[in-house]
Amino acid sequence: MSTTAELRTITHWIAGTPFAEASGRHGDVYNPATGQVAARVALAAPEDVDRAVAAARDAFPAWSRTSLGKRSEVFYAFRELLKRHADEFSSLISAEHGKPVSDAGGEIARGLEIVELACSLPLMLKGEFSEHVSRNIDVYSMHQPLGVCAGITPFNFPAMVPLWMFPIALACGNTFVLKPSERDPSASLLLARLLQEAGLPDGVFNVVHGDKVAVDALLDHRGIAAVSFVGSTPIAKYIYGRAAAAGKRVQALGGAKNHLVAMPDADLGAVADALTSAALGSTGQRCMSISVALAVGEMGDRLVPALRERMAKLKIGPASDPQAEVGPLVSKDAKARVESLIGRGVQEGAQLVLDGRGVSVPGHEQGFFVGPTLFDHVAAEMEIYRQEIFGPVLVVLRVGSLDEALDIMERNPYGNGCSIFTADGAAARHFERHASAGMVGVNVPIPVPVGSYSFGGWKDSLFGDQHIYGPEGFRFYTRSKVVTSRWHEVDRVGVNLRFPGGNS
Repeated sequence: MSTTAELRTITHWIAGTPFAEASGRHGDVYNPATGQVAARVALAAPEDVDRAVAAARDAFPAWSRTSLGKRSEVFYAFRELLKRHADEFSSLISAEHGKPVSDAGGEIARGLEIVELACSLPLMLKGEFSEHVSRNIDVYSMHQPLGVCAGITPFNFPAMVPLWMFPIALACGNTFVLKPSERDPSASLLLARLLQEAGLPDGVFNVVHGDKVAVDALLDHRGIAAVSFVGSTPIAKYIYGRAAAAGKRVQALGGAKNHLVAMPDADLGAVADALTSAALGSTGQRCMSISVALAVGEMGDRLVPALRERMAKLKIGPASDPQAEVGPLVSKDAKARVESLIGRGVQEGAQLVLDGRGVSVPGHEQGFFVGPTLFDHVAAEMEIYRQEIFGPVLVVLRVGSLDEALDIMERNPYGNGCSIFTADGAAARHFERHASAGMVGVNVPIPVPVGSYSFGGWKDSLFGDQHIYGPEGFRFYTRSKVVTSRWHEVDRVGVNLRFPGGNS
């Protein structure tokens, strides 16, 4: 095992360069597959946050005045760099998060959608115009940037979730301070370097690593106009309350308990495949994981054996194993929490069909592994249903009808995403209209919208008025201004035969 002196130190990125922190505090970054410390990360003090905000504030006037065409050029270049470095991102993410390389690669693919949306910023930032609303009077609107924006992002998607935030914020003319998870921070620095290579001016994008000290400094800082957050519901509530009290615009996306309703007429193989994939991908550490199956009628008797067969065959192993399908959890504490909740489910009387506790991977005995776990005959009052487990655990509830399933979903405090698998169009349409969630899938297990729509849930899954990325993202990162104008005479500017350039 490496000594502290030998460990790589992950620094902040401020004003276009790595920055040695002022606090002197560091955190450990683990390899989840081995359980060993692989690096150390700087933990920001308030002075470090001040420095990053000052760099962003200084860069804001010039960047906000940069033409839309020039901004677009930066994002087109950044898009190509992301594609070129996709394998490097996958390796970084897998090493610190633990997810298989193939899964990590999906982060960049989905993040690219938002970068491509940012490339279309001249279209997305168009205002409205009404001519001659009164004699010689026109009215038009414009969308202007807010200033310095902050993003606080989770460990489970160290590249994708930041890419859901800062491309839209920067495209709108804002500058940005990112506070990524200190558990897997390296991807954020690669993003910063590629933005610089793409031509983004120094100071427009900054990274500070840290814990609650850094988060609170961002929430309280007078120089920050807006905060975006993705994480658990208790922290989302805290972020929203503290930042809003400081006068900031806030979008805080919280936790989830996503349901999939399996109707009796659905194709059994398709449902079992979808549930296995959606529940166990990234070891269940996704805010859009399907962690609850609502089996309607006799579907439960057929579905549970099919699920057990598929889940039991999955290979558990480190990201370094190209055959591994289920990797470790992100930390020792996460493993202990998931195994504790599995034990609680047994105590509460749920039927444990497949037990993932006690997994040992040869050569990685100290890794944070929990295997696929399946519960049947779960009741809505049980903790394994009520809590967001954030691990490779799928619970099955038996229900008598679609309306009973919808009622259970309505009473759940979360409302992130949900799905129905059925061959009945009327049932699907009824589900679409009445499901109490912000994102709905029909024969699609994980209904994450494409970049041209917006991502966000209902109830305790979202605090704030705007969802993330898509059209609502552009609204969140801008404020509108309406101009009422009257001119009595035409200004004369002289003859100019030069072809007008879009970037001038």
